[in-house]
Formats: sequence, C-alpha cells, structure tokens
Amino acid sequence: MTTAKAGFIGLGLIGGSIARAIRRYYPDYELIAFDKSRETLALAVQEGIIDTACASIDDNFRGCRYIFLCAPVSCNTAYLSRLKELIGSDCILTDAGSVKTSIHEEIISLGMEEYFIGGHPMAGSEKSGFANSKAHLIENAYYILTPSAKVSEEKVETYRQFAASLKAIPIVLDYKEHDLITGTISHLPHIIASALVNYVHDTDTKDELMKALAAGGFKDITRIASSSPVMWQQICLKNSRNISHILAGYIQTLERAKEAVERRDEEALYSMFESSRDYRDSMPNSSAGPIKKQFAVYCDIIDEAGGIATIATILASNNINIKNIGIIHNREFEEGVLRIEFYEEASSAKAVELLQKYRYVVYET
Repeated sequence: MTTAKAGFIGLGLIGGSIARAIRRYYPDYELIAFDKSRETLALAVQEGIIDTACASIDDNFRGCRYIFLCAPVSCNTAYLSRLKELIGSDCILTDAGSVKTSIHEEIISLGMEEYFIGGHPMAGSEKSGFANSKAHLIENAYYILTPSAKVSEEKVETYRQFAASLKAIPIVLDYKEHDLITGTISHLPHIIASALVNYVHDTDTKDELMKALAAGGFKDITRIASSSPVMWQQICLKNSRNISHILAGYIQTLERAKEAVERRDEEALYSMFESSRDYRDSMPNSSAGPIKKQFAVYCDIIDEAGGIATIATILASNNINIKNIGIIHNREFEEGVLRIEFYEEASSAKAVELLQKYRYVVYET
C-alpha cells in the first residue's frame, strides 16, 4: 500500500500547524516542504514533522495527495505555474490565505480549476513562524473551503472530511462570498481598530491623558490593531473592492448614529444599543472565528504587598501558564481589579476553578 504524501509550500504558523496536525492524526503520511528559510526546514525535519526538506519546488512534489500553499498571499500565485507541471489528476491543490479571489482568478487563467479547492483556516496567533505552530491551532476553528467551478464533488467531499479529521470545522463557500464575509467580520474590524487608535493618538492631550486612561475596555476592543502591518496592508490590497464597499456601508451606519446623537433621538439610540447587545449575545462561543479569542479572567484582590505574587504562585504551582497579568485602573467596563490572560481556554477554565477554590471572587469574560 502506497503511503499518502502531502506537500507544503511555506511552513510558517499556519502551514506548520496544519503539518503538525497531519503528523498527529496521520502519522504514516509522508510530508515534504519547501520554505525560503533553511532554518525553518531544518527545525521541521529535526522535530520529525517533515520527512523531506526541498530546496525548490521540484519533482519531490509529484504524487502528492494534497499540496498546501501557505506562503504569503502575494507569493502563492507565483508558484502555481511550476506546480502545474507536477500535480497529478488525483491531487488536491489548496491554499491557506485569508483572501480568495486573487488566487482563484490565477487558477482560472492557468487552467488548474480541476485541482484547486481554496482553504482558509480561521485561526492564528499574535506570534508567527513555524516555531510557534501548534497541532491544535486549527482545532474547533472554522475551516472555509472554496472549491473551483471545475473541481469534482468527490474531491470537495474528500477535502471536507480531511479537514474535519484534523478537528477543524469545515464550511464550503463560494470564493467571492468568502471574501465578502471575511471582509466584513475580519478585515473591517482591523481597519476600525487601527483607525480608532490613530484617532485617539492624533486627538490626545499634550500630556497624553487619553492614552493613560484608555486601558481596560479600550485596549480590549482595539487589541487587533497590534497585528502585523505588512499582513494587513496586503489583505487590504488583495480584497480592496470588497473592503471599499463594506467601509462605505459602515460609514453610513456611523452617519446614522451621528444623526441620532445630534437629534437626541432617545428611541433610535436605545434601539442601536439594544439590537447590538442582543445580536452579540446570540453569537456562539463554541468555535474560533477569524479574530483570535482572548482567554481572560478578572479577579478581586486586596490591595496589599504580594497579592499578585500569591495568585501567580497558585497558578504556576498547578502548571498554568499566564500570558499576561496586571492591575486594571480604569474599571468602567470591567469587574475585578486584576486581569489575568491565558494562552488557551483550558488554562482559563482551570484557573477559574482553582482561584474560586482559594476563595477569590472571579469574573469570566
């Protein structure tokens, strides 16, 4: 029986995480990879994730059941013409980019539709690179599949089942619909967060009182403004038509809010806040979306020397890793004086149980 083979072009955070997941659930798979970083390839081989490190996109990629394009969006299309010579009829060619239209258009122009199913695992981290990849990164994350018009239903179902077997949640969408959806729920929020932070910066007082007082809720809602400028520049360039249309609609929404404030329209203002509250509260917490979820708890502590150290010791002694910890001075929108952030949901839940056991008053986000 021939061992199945999967190839990776680009082995960063997402490519590395998919490769690790395949290695975990399909240990017999032969995994090969090309990456511009020799150090990345060496580390992947050393850790037993990759069997073969490729110096270029060469004959090693023949016979792959899957080929994952996980390089930056602007680079993926450049590799397609070379891959066209190497992929067989049974191969599923996919990518991991957050914008789909540009690569689908390139696939169509090269006549490669029968092989291609776009892929977008809606998972990520503020840390990048293979060294930070994790097999569980895509667990319980939506994994969007965008089939080409000419790819077979059999291949689509095969890939859907494969993504599900890696513990992701596959959803099949038209690639144009994908770009409109992610433009609204992912790209727009990043633009809003960056614009809001820049607005505060540009209108702050000389002694930066806005900056000093903006901790807490403001930092939470603008957290994604700390994302990679290069990545978001490229996303905006690649999805510019959709984002422009979405921004126009959002600006109209802001104009309506402005008019309601100016008119002192009690009914309109109440309706705006009520409907947004109800819709947000109806959103599920069971799966990861395009914007990485925070795992944080708030805790009441007495203002005394060693208070934070005591909590940190309790958590550390139970093997709970803390991502961030600190006193919240502006608690207008939060309960609890101490904010503790964790890397994963399991650690957050365990910390809540543990701190309550020690009689701390804990508030979950």
